[in-house]
Amino acid sequence: MLENASVLVADDEEMLREVLDKLLTREGYRVSLAASGEEALQLAKSSSFDIAIVDVMMPGIDGIQTLEELKRIDGQMPVIICTAYGSKEILIRAINSGAKYFIEKPFKNDVILKRLQEALLPRQLIAENEILRENLKAQNHGFSEIIGNSPSMHQVFTLIRQVAPSRSTILIEGESGTGKELVARAIHSNSPRNDRPFVTVNSGSLPADLLESNLFGHVKGAFTGAVGPKKGLFEVAHKGTIFFDEIGSVPLDTQAKLLRVIQEREFMRLGGVETIKVDVRIVAATNVDLGQMVEKGKFREDLYYRLHVITLPLPPLRSRRQDIPLLAQHFLDLYGRENEKSDLRLMPETVRLLEESYWPGNVRELENVIERAVVLASDKQIGPELVPDSVHKAQTFRLPNLDLPPQGIQLRKVIDEIESLLIVRALEACGGVQKKAAALLHVKPTTLNEMLKRYGLAQRRKRESGSIEKSGPKEVAVVAQGSDQE
Repeated sequence: MLENASVLVADDEEMLREVLDKLLTREGYRVSLAASGEEALQLAKSSSFDIAIVDVMMPGIDGIQTLEELKRIDGQMPVIICTAYGSKEILIRAINSGAKYFIEKPFKNDVILKRLQEALLPRQLIAENEILRENLKAQNHGFSEIIGNSPSMHQVFTLIRQVAPSRSTILIEGESGTGKELVARAIHSNSPRNDRPFVTVNSGSLPADLLESNLFGHVKGAFTGAVGPKKGLFEVAHKGTIFFDEIGSVPLDTQAKLLRVIQEREFMRLGGVETIKVDVRIVAATNVDLGQMVEKGKFREDLYYRLHVITLPLPPLRSRRQDIPLLAQHFLDLYGRENEKSDLRLMPETVRLLEESYWPGNVRELENVIERAVVLASDKQIGPELVPDSVHKAQTFRLPNLDLPPQGIQLRKVIDEIESLLIVRALEACGGVQKKAAALLHVKPTTLNEMLKRYGLAQRRKRESGSIEKSGPKEVAVVAQGSDQE
């Protein structure tokens, strides 16, 4: 329902006007009453209304004439025709005059309320989407490609402004699909180097020898097929910014050469002996924990600390849910223009579905979902049926509402019981396969194995030939604080 929506009721029956007035006012509507078509038109000319309920049989100007005049005053206002005379001729006249919604007398309260909500929905969608568009315009951050108005994104914008003017190396940390390259471009665009090249290196998509050739260039004859000299990306990015996407995938040998460029600001082309000086700002991004990679010997410690001068963490989409409507509207407008579909609107239930999903693929996944919905849309409204099943199934887990008893609880015991219950449910969902259950719970298999032992679930699995007991705990018991308190 449009918040505090205004309703014009036109009916010559005083009792019916009073009933509708009490019913609609109780539901939060603002109601204006008219005893005739003439009075309704006077009210409509002096005030705007979100919707009108008009009786067909009224003295003077009848309901159909009133409908036609109301449409001339406000062509977007929905009108519900209310009649006890369901003749075919009246129905045809009403439809030809622009009526879409009808109620027959006598009507039930729930029927009139449902019809009101249906009739207001298009107007509500227009209002909500207009608000989203205005919010997008109001994002005066100076980073037009980055959409977000949540506190966590405001922190990101503040960090970009702080680090952009410097020459320092930046490490952007975040899950895949969070927009790390957009942030890197924003840093470059807001820096003194913004009139120089911004060069992207897709670190994980090339074998080591080809990656080095791309980075540092080569001389003629450096390897088979090197028929002439070639500039590398570092030379191309001179005086500008070079962005290493997923730097954790760079081979160790190449990491050593990269470290030299950062420290000495010079390098040699493959097969060459000439030292080339270069002034390049390095921005790197990673979706893995580089510190853990250092511990495992998969990433150079000295390079890690060189990159770790300034870190800029990007929040996952599920941590900034209030940005989802803004992002969805942005992609809706973008792909609407591409597909020549204007004024597309997200239905409220679609927005709620998007807000409640887990989004493992983050903003990139949301963009793909909206693009798909735009392509498949047959009218202006984007309903939940246009959202893939994977999004419907990826609803965020929510704990039940646990009421604390007056005597309190033993918190540690309650947490242990909840954890144990979720482990059992994960194993049930995965057919007892521990590795799959660990992935479902986003923990390492070794961590899950330790938890199974701690809660005595490992012995149970052994007793049942490796399958988890189907009748595991049905609910979490809230343990009251008592004499055996921990």
